[in-house]
Amino acid sequence: MQKIIFPMLLLGLLACSKSDDTSSTTTPTTTGSVDITSVVKAKFASGVTVTVSGDNLVLKCDGRPNHKTPYWGAGNALYEPFPSGHAANPNTMVAQNYTMTIPAKPAAATTHEETSLGAIGLAITGAPIFNNNEGGNVALNAGTITSFDGAGAHPAQAGDYHYHVTGTYTTTDDANLVGFLRDGFPLYGRKDKDGTYPSNLDAYNGHTAATNEFPNGIYHYHTRNENYLNTGYYILKSGSYYGTKGTFTQ
Repeated sequence: MQKIIFPMLLLGLLACSKSDDTSSTTTPTTTGSVDITSVVKAKFASGVTVTVSGDNLVLKCDGRPNHKTPYWGAGNALYEPFPSGHAANPNTMVAQNYTMTIPAKPAAATTHEETSLGAIGLAITGAPIFNNNEGGNVALNAGTITSFDGAGAHPAQAGDYHYHVTGTYTTTDDANLVGFLRDGFPLYGRKDKDGTYPSNLDAYNGHTAATNEFPNGIYHYHTRNENYLNTGYYILKSGSYYGTKGTFTQ
């Protein structure tokens, strides 16, 4: 990818702020039957604590990933350089105080809320997942992308490190579990368990099928199989939630 000149980078430096969900569609509600508790407890990084509260799971972490990134800063054991043509935005990665509450048995919602700015889920690395928009609710542009590290992430103005797209430590071209969205449903890479690209995804970019973690099947999202702006990156999640979103506070 060619290096983007610095003025373009300035377009992507706005923080990924939070806003209210606004759009929705209506579909029949189904009852959740798959319990995600054991997978959530097993798969998240050690920095994420998981507890059960009634019918919900409560995940707490500081939002910093368990992998290398230049945003750890030179001298840190987890520091690594930026990919060629990329450079830091002016924001510094800062420990947060996140609490995400999701249903232990996620179910389809009657009204499907549009994902909003801010955290729409949590990756198993311990850092939040954001959708395909930046501050001002505008789509990611080439300037913003030059501030991504090898994981497809960067920090916003509040220091909240987060992923928008695929990267080395989440998913590239595979069937890996990326994390869980706020509605409790898991997010996977572009491929199915059998190594093929699914052809029956719904409007939320998901379907019900077996995964490595859920061999008996579960509804799950897939990373969008579209080379975004011909950058080699793929959007993790855009559009609406399939289920009813839980809370995410900091």
